[in-house]
Amino acid sequence: MNFGKMLVFSRSVKLGKCLLASPARRLAAPLQNQRCMRTSVRSLAYAKDLFLGKVNKNEVFPYPEISNEELEEINQFVPPVEKFFSEDVDSKKIDEEAHIPVETLDGLKALGLFGIQIPEEYGGLGLSNTMYARLGEITSMDGAIAVTLAAHQAIGLKGILMAGTDEQKAKYLPRLASGEHIAAFCLTEPGSGSDAASIQTRATLTEDGKHFLLNGSKIWISNGGLADIMTVFARTEVLDKDGQKKDKITAFIVEKAFGGVTCGKPEDKLGIRGSNTCEVTFEDTKVPVENVIGEVGGGFKIAMNILNSGRFSMGSASAGMIKKLIEMTAEYAGTRKQFNRKLADFGMIQEKFAIMAQNAFVMESMAYLTAGMMDRPGLPDCSVEAAMVKVFSSEGGWVCVSEALQVLGGVGYTKNYPFERYLRDCRILQIFEGTNEILRMYIALTGMQYAGKILTGKIKEMKKGNVGVVFEMLGKKLKGSLGRNVDFGLTGKDGVVHPSLTESAKMFEQNVDLFGSTVESLLYRYGKTIVDEQLVLKRVADTLINLYAMTAVLSRASRSISVGLRNHDHEVLLANTFCKEAYFKNNYWMTQLQKNSPENNDDNLKKIAQAVLEKRAYTCSHPLDRTY
Repeated sequence: MNFGKMLVFSRSVKLGKCLLASPARRLAAPLQNQRCMRTSVRSLAYAKDLFLGKVNKNEVFPYPEISNEELEEINQFVPPVEKFFSEDVDSKKIDEEAHIPVETLDGLKALGLFGIQIPEEYGGLGLSNTMYARLGEITSMDGAIAVTLAAHQAIGLKGILMAGTDEQKAKYLPRLASGEHIAAFCLTEPGSGSDAASIQTRATLTEDGKHFLLNGSKIWISNGGLADIMTVFARTEVLDKDGQKKDKITAFIVEKAFGGVTCGKPEDKLGIRGSNTCEVTFEDTKVPVENVIGEVGGGFKIAMNILNSGRFSMGSASAGMIKKLIEMTAEYAGTRKQFNRKLADFGMIQEKFAIMAQNAFVMESMAYLTAGMMDRPGLPDCSVEAAMVKVFSSEGGWVCVSEALQVLGGVGYTKNYPFERYLRDCRILQIFEGTNEILRMYIALTGMQYAGKILTGKIKEMKKGNVGVVFEMLGKKLKGSLGRNVDFGLTGKDGVVHPSLTESAKMFEQNVDLFGSTVESLLYRYGKTIVDEQLVLKRVADTLINLYAMTAVLSRASRSISVGLRNHDHEVLLANTFCKEAYFKNNYWMTQLQKNSPENNDDNLKKIAQAVLEKRAYTCSHPLDRTY
């Protein structure tokens, strides 16, 4: 074992300097709803424990349930929202005119959809994360509206909810809850996209110490042209512990009415065309010091917490979209005939519906498992779980929309039907709220850092002569060399997984065990340089995402059988099918991660890319060229 590399890794991985930052804990201010009192910070490490080859089953089994009161309440909210979207939202018109009509926005406000998670004391609905996810299934029927609502409350006003003072909440939240004011989140700049820590917008304290003067530009701001209230991030000068001046990021509540705020022309986008996206420029905008969110210099952590807290809902939103697509596409496949047979009778068409159903099931399962975790007492850090939901759902959604359009053929390619609009709207999901590439790095490095610290601690104990730790580590290595029967207690007499899912549970356990040993070997092999091995980290992240997805479907299907939900046998079929596919994918990826693996082609991929990027062009000769 290379203990030196292990120790260096633990000291060197500093995630707080870039978008990969993992908050140690959520800000202490209690969040949204009053139904679920959060009384203490609570450590949640389900996903991180998988990096150690451990299954903390009590965190994910049984599958979360909401109270009868919440169920009754959500059943009251859902029908009028569904009715509004089916009868009063003209998505085709919104897309063509690149604008959401005022009457549509007014209808959304009347339904309370601008204040879903704002506490009731401030005029909001005060709904839990689970209930927010459920409504997200419906609002996703129109991509532009979904983005407008999410930009407003999932990120735009979330900083006030999470870290605002009582005075800030009382001043701003009531009008944000009603929709009288719309919020925006201003972080991205021309020179800083994924590297959020490199923003250049600056806030300078005035001589009288009463205001900050804000100067700079933000781009790709959703709701930028509509927003009355903006959460803006800017560099400020602060004194560190040694009395030295340093630039740190601070979060501000900025009213458009402060002056000096200019909104550019709305961007002409590929999809979500009805949502407002524009550049916002600040020129000597005078912001009162009392409008700082949290502490001066503490804005980066606030930005990361805001983004981390909202990603989980992309799972339910994507699932809602796919379920609607399945309905529309299945109707066509059941009536359209070719070669004297319905399209639905052909195997390759059936495969597409299986893919769509499976993806929707997994997305739902992951989203509501994560929402349930977030709704528990305390303030659990579910940022890794939420990031995994976002990556899986955004990519699965893209696949499913493409498959649905393929079933329709030429019909799906025309603007007479909504399929091409769904395709265009869906593409943004892999880009915003953290690109999937950045999130894969975040997922992998957060877990690797967690595992590295624990393994380093054990190595230190071994060096001190802690016999118990020595035997634990040696026993683990011995079992690995001899082969072992992996059993995390998911099945059997006291198991938490239903017997009909036993084979899938065993596959999951084997994957987790191999994942833990794979992570350990990678840490020993690369040490601190693991941060530069992006293709390695991509496979680590993809394996973890699959493990979490397997967890979610096993937990959900087991619960469905136990409570006797209708069609639970179909859930078992979906869960078993997905787990088998995920199991073999995971094994292949982990095989590629082994040292000198012949299945690993990374070096060749890098050489190909370097040749292309050096020439900034495709480098091969044309097949019709000749040398004679």
